[in-house]
Amino acid sequence: MTRPPGSPSRLVELPVDADLVLPGGDEPALPSLLPALAGVLGHEQPDAGLLGLPRADRVCLVLVDGLGHVNLSERAGHAPFLRGVVRESEPLVSTFPSTTATAIGSLGVGAGPGTTAMLGYTVRDPATGRLGNLVSWTDLPPAREWQAEPTVFERLTAAGASVTSVGPARFAGSGLTEAALRGATYRVAESLADRVDATLDALRRPGLTYLYWGDVDKAGHHHGWGSWQWGDALADLDAELGRLARSLPRGTLLVVTADHGMVDVDRTARWDVATHPVLSADVALVAGEPRASHLHLRPGADAEAVAERWRGTLGDAAVVVTREAAVDAGWFGPVGERARRVLGDVVVAMTGRATVVDSATQSPASLELVGVHGSLTRHEMLVPFLVVQKGS
Repeated sequence: MTRPPGSPSRLVELPVDADLVLPGGDEPALPSLLPALAGVLGHEQPDAGLLGLPRADRVCLVLVDGLGHVNLSERAGHAPFLRGVVRESEPLVSTFPSTTATAIGSLGVGAGPGTTAMLGYTVRDPATGRLGNLVSWTDLPPAREWQAEPTVFERLTAAGASVTSVGPARFAGSGLTEAALRGATYRVAESLADRVDATLDALRRPGLTYLYWGDVDKAGHHHGWGSWQWGDALADLDAELGRLARSLPRGTLLVVTADHGMVDVDRTARWDVATHPVLSADVALVAGEPRASHLHLRPGADAEAVAERWRGTLGDAAVVVTREAAVDAGWFGPVGERARRVLGDVVVAMTGRATVVDSATQSPASLELVGVHGSLTRHEMLVPFLVVQKGS
């Protein structure tokens, strides 16, 4: 899955042995999944053939926040149901940044972040110059203004399909839901068992049902994906997904995926822009997150000169490129004018388990996270593509 040296799409120099996965290649990718599932239902055809999915009257898509393909494969002992499926599967490639708002935005619209302008955990609003948060949707314009492209759910509903989204009350009508997943009938359920029950009820009718679960990601952020807490969260998920699979109506296609994976931080490989004079020089604002940063520069600053200073400081701990180089390399897919204004002048993707933080703008709690994501490593970029079909 890692693009080999010399590939025409590889226009930036990568650290040796970094084992990175670049978006924009020929590999099946997360943005193609919902269009393919719409094709499974007979409503849209794009990319359905690429993913090789069979036709079905009912489709259940489960998105498990933070459950990377490599993470799952390496800890599959906690997941007897998923272990049997992941062995026979090939992963999908997530988005860059490999983070929830970006990935779910691309999943929901069926296009890369260069189309959705959902380009990180935090982004700079071009209208105000302030940082906005795409998860909590604070300090940003209304979601339908920021992300105006029709969602796959909207297109399916317009075609007459039944579309149901199952998740917690706090996400009903939230900015992220409105931006990425609008168009579905939203059913509130809090516990995973209740969400499985609500999903099974929705699947009594032909159509598409989407179920979101976030506790695996939460355990990873607070304890690390190598922790016993993460293993317990995976085991709880596995038990309920096994129940879901056994209880599906006949003729249902079940697909399990994720938005991103995760790495555990190495606190000895962390740089703080706020206290580092070389990194802070000419930088007006840092957007994104510790694994994937957008550097917005002061007027008149030279982006290549800033990028070179960052390369000299971070060395092989990061891939540092100008906006133009990242766009030309296809990291964000086709880039519209709005997204271009949101992108940083310089883009930083961390390697290994390193991070770059900005203690001037990031909360103390966020600086203490154990598990993080956003960059281009296999652990972060490869997400499960697990398919189970209940016989007709």
